[in-house]
Amino acid sequence: METSLQDSAPQAATEPLDLEALYHRHADFVWRCLRRLGVRDANLDDAVQEVFLVVHRRLGDLHAPEGVRSWLFAIAFNVARDHRRAAQRKGLAEPLPETLRDPLPDPSQALSQREDLRLLDAALDTLDDPRRAVFVLTEIEQLTAPEIASALGVNLNTVYSRLRLARADFERAVARLRRRTP
Repeated sequence: METSLQDSAPQAATEPLDLEALYHRHADFVWRCLRRLGVRDANLDDAVQEVFLVVHRRLGDLHAPEGVRSWLFAIAFNVARDHRRAAQRKGLAEPLPETLRDPLPDPSQALSQREDLRLLDAALDTLDDPRRAVFVLTEIEQLTAPEIASALGVNLNTVYSRLRLARADFERAVARLRRRTP
């Protein structure tokens, strides 16, 4: 039930600004963002709920419906950061489980995909928060640089700089992680 940026752009100007409609239209996007920003699987549903509680409180702050995804990401980014910090304080940071649910019929393909996801998550964990946010929004969620600048409240050139550095850091992390894996 993923919607691409192209699917959501034409409807954004007419999108209703009520909580239920925002939830139904963007919950998957928020879930994916939280997941890639390091929220543990066990906490994902709670984190999504926290994001939409903040949305409910701040719904009046959203003045440009076309910026709803960047606004939601900014909220999700803060919620994810808080969840990761809480997990680190409590010592709850744990690796992904060995078995990820995936209905692929070919076991070798499923194994390969799980290994790729583990590698992706491990490489993302090496990025600092600002670079990770830009990388996830660009490479995974396919947002544009201006949308990312709006979501993070930073200058457009900062987005480009962080993306360049994040890509380099990510590539180094992947290479390092692949060397460790037999």
